[in-house]
This record gives sequence, C-alpha cells and structure tokens, in this order.
Amino acid sequence: MEVYIGVDFHPHQQTVAWCDKETGETGTVTLRHDLEKVKEFYASFPKPAVIGIEASSRALWFENMIDGMGHKLLVGNPEKIRKRALSRHKNDRRDAELILTLLLRDEFPAIWRRSPEANQIMDVLRLRQKLVRGRTSIYNRLQALAHTVCLPKGRMRTLYYQQMLREAEMDEGGELQRSHLFELLEDHNRHISELERWLKSKAMSDDRVKLLRTQRGVGYLTGLAVVNLLEDVSRFDKVPKQVTNFVGYDCLDRSSGARTRFGSISKKGSPLARFLLGQSAMSAIKWDPRLKAFYRRLRKRKPASVAKVATARKLLVKLSIMLRDNIDADEFDRRGRAVGNAREARGLK
Repeated sequence: MEVYIGVDFHPHQQTVAWCDKETGETGTVTLRHDLEKVKEFYASFPKPAVIGIEASSRALWFENMIDGMGHKLLVGNPEKIRKRALSRHKNDRRDAELILTLLLRDEFPAIWRRSPEANQIMDVLRLRQKLVRGRTSIYNRLQALAHTVCLPKGRMRTLYYQQMLREAEMDEGGELQRSHLFELLEDHNRHISELERWLKSKAMSDDRVKLLRTQRGVGYLTGLAVVNLLEDVSRFDKVPKQVTNFVGYDCLDRSSGARTRFGSISKKGSPLARFLLGQSAMSAIKWDPRLKAFYRRLRKRKPASVAKVATARKLLVKLSIMLRDNIDADEFDRRGRAVGNAREARGLK
C-alpha cells in the first residue's frame, strides 16, 4: 500500500490530500458529492490505498463505497487528530493534509469501526425508541383530552378506555383533536410493530442474543443492543472496566489534592443501550437473587436512581462476561458461587 489519502469529510463536499510514496506525487483537491465523480476519483488510485477520515459525522455511503473498491478505510479520533496540528489555523485543506501526514508517519489515531450489519440494527433500534416516545406523547395528550370531558380514572393504553374516549361527547375542537390523535396512534402502532418484527427476526437468528436471554429480565431488544453495540468483546483487555466505560457507566472522577470525589456517570456511550439496560435491570431484580440483594443494599443508603444505575452497570458486566466466555446465566452464577465458597473457606469473607 503505497498511496495514502487524507480526507476532510463534510456532508456535501470533501477535501482530499494524497501522496503516492512510490512516485512521490502529491496533490489536494475539493470534491463535490456527485456520486459518480467521487467513485471515478477514488477508482483512479491503485488498490489498496489507505484512506483516513475523522469520526465526526456518519458517512455510510462513503464507507460502503471505499470498502467495496478494496481500499482500506481508517476512521480517526477527531480530538486526538486536532491535538497533533502544528498550527492554530484551521481550514479544510489543512485538516486533510494533517490527516495525510499522520497516515504517512503511521501515527493516525484510528478507532474501532462497527460492522455495517450492526450499524443497521442499532439504527433500527434507535428509530423504534423514537417512535415509542412519540406514541407515549400521544397517549399523554389523549389522557389530557379525557380529563377535559370528565372521564373516570383509567389507563389510556387499554382498548376499553380508548373506546370510552371515542364515544365521549366533545365540542368541534375536541373532536378534531381526538380523530387526529387516534390516527397518529394507529400509525405509530403499525410502524412499531413492523420494526419489532424485523428486530425479532434478527434476534432469533443470533446465537449471542439467545445466550444473553438466558439471563431472566433481558429481552430481545436489550440483547440486540448489547450484542451489536459491543460486537467482539475480546477486543477489550479488561472487560468489566472497559465495557462499562464504553457504554458510559463509568463515574466521573472530580478529585483534587486530599479530596476524593466521584460524581455522576459519564454518559459518553449509547443512551439507548443505557436505557434498555436500566429497564432490564429493574426486571431482572425480580428473578436474580444476587442483583436483587445488590439493589436493596444500595437502596437503603442511596437514592433510587443511583441504585438503578449501579444495578444496570452490574447487569452489563454480567452480560459482557457471558459473551466473552460464551456461557449462559446459570453457568455465570455457578462460577460466582464457587468463587464465593472458596473465599469463605480461606476466611476471606
């Protein structure tokens, strides 16, 4: 691989700086995102060329195009790339040349790339989550509408209560709101059902998701999120610490001098994964005695939100170790009991 290409990528254009180490040829050009012209440009380089971009935006079409051409694409940490700049001046040409320089020196701070299949599943999970939140907003608006006509207390999610609201007498404005809100509710339910059928089919065909679902309280949505967010767990040297950091469950350290203080979690990972893990943790404590005891012990001296986050973090560690060692939840618990009994025998407990 003798050709190195640094790309400063934007949604509608990109600035490219390249160098052919064999001939010494260099150049810089700005390309508008005309798909055919961009393909023609990159096809002119011998394969495989090394191409570097920043992880500052989703460039799915560009990544697929480069991978399909046989070139090697590296995605770099934008903060670390910027720290290597020798000048405070910043423009597209300088940024592309900086990326090229780091590639030539073998100092490009490449980060791990999730597979296209995993990206697809994560995108569908995020879309489903947004639709579910939209549906909740519709339910809340219908509930408020029910209060205006003095309906008895009830759950708007039930068909019985929805029928009561449909039959209630309203003024012209209320009838208009009711009809449109119920239409929106039906559309959201249909779209969510379609997405869930697709996600269930993906979960049923993935042995890793089936493995995680041996932990009671973990459903197919949480299993898909954890599996496709982490993908190859073996890339983590220290699974419990690095996985929790990756998802954003690590506590922020705000210590200074003799004062040691840990704040809230960093939340730097996937909000969707943290939400699903929180829901699964509250379900798992009903069935898992260890998680239940852990949650109750924390709840006695900590707020409920803190205990919930800590339990979700503990559940994530358990799931990641199950993936790493390819064991089910029962085998994980048996190992934990064996370690505990050994410590008791040595007088360590």
